[in-house]
Amino acid sequence: MKKTFLKYTLIAGTTALIAAGCSKSFLDQPINGKASEADFYQTDDDALKGTTAIYNSLQYEYYTAWTSMYFLKTLPSDESNAAGSGESDQPQYQQIDKFTLDANNSGVLAGWRTCYYTIFRANKIINFVKPDNALRKQCIAEAKTIRAYCYLDLVTLWGDVPLVLKDLGLSDIQKVTRTPVADVYTQIQKDLTEAVVDLPAKSALSAANKFRVSKGTAQSILGKALLYQKKYADAATQFDAVMNSGDYSLDPSIAHVFSKAGEFGSESIFEVNFSNLKNYDWGNFPWGNVPQANIHVQLMGPRSDFYTKAPVDSLLGGWGFNSPKKGLYDAMVAYGNAAVRQSTVMSETELTAEGGKWTNPTAYGYEGYFQRKYGTYAGQTVSSGIAELNYGTNWRYIRYEDVVLMDAEAYNKAGNDAAALKAINQIRKVRGMADLATTGDALFQDIVKTRRVELAFEGFRYIDLVRWGMADQVLGTLGFVKGKHELMPIPASDVKTANLKQNPNYP
Repeated sequence: MKKTFLKYTLIAGTTALIAAGCSKSFLDQPINGKASEADFYQTDDDALKGTTAIYNSLQYEYYTAWTSMYFLKTLPSDESNAAGSGESDQPQYQQIDKFTLDANNSGVLAGWRTCYYTIFRANKIINFVKPDNALRKQCIAEAKTIRAYCYLDLVTLWGDVPLVLKDLGLSDIQKVTRTPVADVYTQIQKDLTEAVVDLPAKSALSAANKFRVSKGTAQSILGKALLYQKKYADAATQFDAVMNSGDYSLDPSIAHVFSKAGEFGSESIFEVNFSNLKNYDWGNFPWGNVPQANIHVQLMGPRSDFYTKAPVDSLLGGWGFNSPKKGLYDAMVAYGNAAVRQSTVMSETELTAEGGKWTNPTAYGYEGYFQRKYGTYAGQTVSSGIAELNYGTNWRYIRYEDVVLMDAEAYNKAGNDAAALKAINQIRKVRGMADLATTGDALFQDIVKTRRVELAFEGFRYIDLVRWGMADQVLGTLGFVKGKHELMPIPASDVKTANLKQNPNYP
């Protein structure tokens, strides 16, 4: 479809958005037998359905092509190579990885679209649900939290972006402009400050509702937004509220955090849910739409053309993308915690020692290592049927360890190294490592190293390097150009149709 996303999304009918899974493009066909938008959002059930639709849009990992916010955030880092079968395999990912992307990159467009899809749905709840009771107030608070999360992604990856808080008509599309970063952050803070009041604690959510955002989610996102603006003392206040809530704790095992058993566990603050219950096959997988399974996990497994798993392992073969770089493996070795490394990256040497095999040492993008954090594990998919299409692995978008490390960073930058050390040493304690005693910039460098290792493959490294002003130094040899690649290009379709100004140094 050639319409711009702002037009494509913002003028679309709400009822089409709420239709289960939005299984086909809602501009391509009528929605028969559905209530009109004017009659919707009137009941508690309407509010719940509309809010659930917001969460559904966060699952848009494959709905037009191989595109995901996870890859958009992960590939521009020094953690991995896009890899796959070759340079022409998913060129949108190859371009993001090598910093050769431009405004026509489909992965960039899809990330932009996913954010505005979700914002569009959130705006419906915020604007049309009346806060008449506690449940409706909670729905509005959830919508504000997720809207704020999306705008934080947008402002971090694209800078000035359209700040759309209400429905836009056709005549309004050409009037949309990019809102300055500071004003977007002001709205993010407003949404989250208001949301915290009406959100339950995580411990108050039933098992069936653990996917919903909680008070801790809103506080964590607010703290992150403040940290990114270098409002360190205020950021630490928000992180401390999460850490003192009693709702979260560090898990000694990263492998457990990212396992099926670890879903919505003690570290889970914001988690996007997927399912393996659809039991897709090659005939019914919804290519081009919105599958309930996380197909991107299959994309990241060791390329099965060359891979034989070890008998004692459950890591199945995949399609070979997001292949770890040697530099990350070396950083993990230097970190000195074998359990963290083994839960995140496996070497070919380790594979062979356990009875597995890799037959192509010169495979495209392969440097001798395999990614395990979001691994293609047998326990995450179906045991009978098509394993490749049915991974139910959840994305862990915000987990507690990230908050603890951001707390340490905020305190260090605010000049309170004692509090910073208290935070980071909590992590080292559960890992069985000796306490740190560094201060000042040396402590900050320890925080940088810890984030690189402990949060590898979670979509933070590129954003961290940019906000720390270290991207040119670390990523320059990979193609990063200072003054350009700190931001993604605005999608060409919206530059043209919505008259949005392009980011610097993109044609």
